[in-house]
Amino acid sequence: MKIRRVTTGHTELGKAVVVSDGEVDADTLGLMPGYEFHRLWGADVPPAFPNGGLQPECPGYFPPLGGFRFMMFTVAPQPASNQIGSDRQALFAEMKVKLPGLAEHMELSTPGMHTTDTVDFEYIVSGEVWLELDDGATVHLRAGDTVVQNGTRHAWRNRGTEPCRVVVFMVGVHRNPSGLDVALASTHSLPSER
Repeated sequence: MKIRRVTTGHTELGKAVVVSDGEVDADTLGLMPGYEFHRLWGADVPPAFPNGGLQPECPGYFPPLGGFRFMMFTVAPQPASNQIGSDRQALFAEMKVKLPGLAEHMELSTPGMHTTDTVDFEYIVSGEVWLELDDGATVHLRAGDTVVQNGTRHAWRNRGTEPCRVVVFMVGVHRNPSGLDVALASTHSLPSER
């Protein structure tokens, strides 16, 4: 599937113009039939305006600190998911070529599970999907639902019969391993302490 992407920018005089209007092809993986990954836009640093509206360099699948990604991905139904080859090393090698940076975040021992240093804003466009978290906890999501993913370990499981399409905007953030206690303390302080 191709997705139309219209991009705007500025002329040298600062006028708003359409810079491009074209279709973005999906990246696909031979060992994951039915899955599609549309990388629509992104940058590894915050943008500054005015700019010409040209696609910035952003080679990695996930953004670094201060970077962002705008994408759509398709999760195939479970029967197609079960066709994924048993050769996980071959799958990861294909990911490294076609989707640089994705395989490095995927768990080899638990297919589909991954953790990234990003905040992900996700919108279910069509179909349904189950978001799996730690300890087997799942949330069933349908078209129109949204998710704010705060750097948590997760996987997408499509137990339905139709492909599920998810639009996501990801922002690279700093992960502070010892910061959880500070974050919890600041959200649970008493009103008189604020």
